[in-house]
Amino acid sequence: MTSEVTRRLTTPPRYHFGASVGPLLVPKHDPCGRFTSDDLWLAARTPDGPATIHLSRDKSGIEATGYGPGAEWIIDRADAIAGLRDDLDGFTEKAASHDLVARLAKTFAGVRMPSTGLVFPRVLRAILEQKVTGKEAHRSYRGICKALGEPAPGPADLVLPPDPAAIAAMAYWEFHPFGVEQRRTQALQRAAQVAGRLERCADSAEATRRLVALPGIGPWTAAEVVRVVYGDADAVSVGDFHIPNTVAWALAGEARGTDERMLELLEPFRGHRGRVCDLLAHGGIGAPKFGPRMPIRSFARF
Repeated sequence: MTSEVTRRLTTPPRYHFGASVGPLLVPKHDPCGRFTSDDLWLAARTPDGPATIHLSRDKSGIEATGYGPGAEWIIDRADAIAGLRDDLDGFTEKAASHDLVARLAKTFAGVRMPSTGLVFPRVLRAILEQKVTGKEAHRSYRGICKALGEPAPGPADLVLPPDPAAIAAMAYWEFHPFGVEQRRTQALQRAAQVAGRLERCADSAEATRRLVALPGIGPWTAAEVVRVVYGDADAVSVGDFHIPNTVAWALAGEARGTDERMLELLEPFRGHRGRVCDLLAHGGIGAPKFGPRMPIRSFARF
């Protein structure tokens, strides 16, 4: 029997709903979720069963409604999903050490980092985003979710994220029509095989250790996962194509930067290094561009 649970959430002053929950969905269209200016719908496989959460923003806060067997579990996490458990302790003082970071922290003071508590859906997205353009990765994600997802509870006409067992049981070449080659497919299937253990990780540090122990998953993928699953404000995507240059340009006026230089420049913000990278992105800051863009490829006919 489908259950429905409701909870009222109080939001802090200047809270920015869209910028806080936006990272939870693939841009433009996500089969597992939907966002408008005042509403977020998100489908999930919780430890208690399938669920959909609806967050509806109004002037006095957020109305959270959960549907399905996992409704109670997901409603218990509603504040975390909205970013309301985000801990900014000590960040204001650290941000003050750099004029640009201080200005961005003030401008985007209402943005909070969400924490879903659900590992595998984010692993799926992060692995698909390895070494390809966002457009390619998002197209693959949509195709896989539509093909393998099941109808989610509630009235929003969403699908549940794919069952890890279904992904683990497929042949690697079955992912070619989705634009995913053997290397990323095998990394995804290895994660799917141990999805239960990944979901039971106590914190960001344990999840990172377990993730990077899997072949095909490195620090970049782990950081992309734990930043959203655990709201880890210190998780830095080492190995990213753009972020080292962005950090070097924003914090030191250097047009190009290495991972090592990026970490050196971010060290004064330890505990919130990932938050600083997010603030640079919110501010639309990027290093000067040189050379051609990464091409869009297709593995669909492999």
